[in-house]
Amino acid sequence: MNHLTKIFVILYFLVRALDSHAQKDTVFTLLKTIPGDYSYFNVDNLDNIYLVNNSSNQLKKLDANGDSVGVFNNVRKYGKLFSIDATNPLKLLLYYKNFATIVVLDRFLNVRNTINLGKKNIFKVKAIATSYDNNIWLFDEGDSKLKKIDDNGDVLLETVDFRTLFDTVPAPLQIADQDGFIYLYDPNRGFYTFDYYGALKNNMPFLHWSNTEVIGKNMYGFGDTMLYQYQPGSLKLVEYATPVFFKNALQIKAGNNKVYVLQKEGLQQFLLK
Repeated sequence: MNHLTKIFVILYFLVRALDSHAQKDTVFTLLKTIPGDYSYFNVDNLDNIYLVNNSSNQLKKLDANGDSVGVFNNVRKYGKLFSIDATNPLKLLLYYKNFATIVVLDRFLNVRNTINLGKKNIFKVKAIATSYDNNIWLFDEGDSKLKKIDDNGDVLLETVDFRTLFDTVPAPLQIADQDGFIYLYDPNRGFYTFDYYGALKNNMPFLHWSNTEVIGKNMYGFGDTMLYQYQPGSLKLVEYATPVFFKNALQIKAGNNKVYVLQKEGLQQFLLK
């Protein structure tokens, strides 16, 4: 496929998707609030919530009933925590970008192992995720490759150099492994989808979304006043108008038919109808 054909396909796809979009006035029903001073959170597919306390830097795990089921007190050992991947509730990944280090916790938040990416000559990584086979995906900006590594940091699989695939190399901020595909999201270029062998499948140009998630067969992302939902192959982008106060959120996430909003006063959980 030549360059002009690629542009035509992308524009056609985008026009079809936007022309057939539907907007919904959604009722966000508040389910509960977890009061506290938190700097970061994440949620897994069992509705467990992971909260990092702003003052103590303690990581706490709450189950679906709100009961504390685990605590990790050494969050700052490797500097500032960059992200938490909770794809697998049995294997939590804490990523410290400045130290190129991944700390792997079990479901009780006990340390399983630590991966020093620098020792494997991997230094520039912004996005990691648990793979379907409980290894780890990451995008190595140093050599522009999507890689799968094991718990020792050894590379099990890698794509070709992205500089040979794209005129402008994507800079993914998020990775998701769902239903047989790996999704990389660059807010300036959209979603890139790969199969489990690292072969590029397509590019979906949904731009400037934040806090993207891929859950089951649905992609989610936020704009200033909208929550977007798209199911690949449907050619239908759904937009949910979000409450004004969502704009003041410290962090926001969609998942499990809910929306989680972190405010200065605590974490709010809303049902998405």
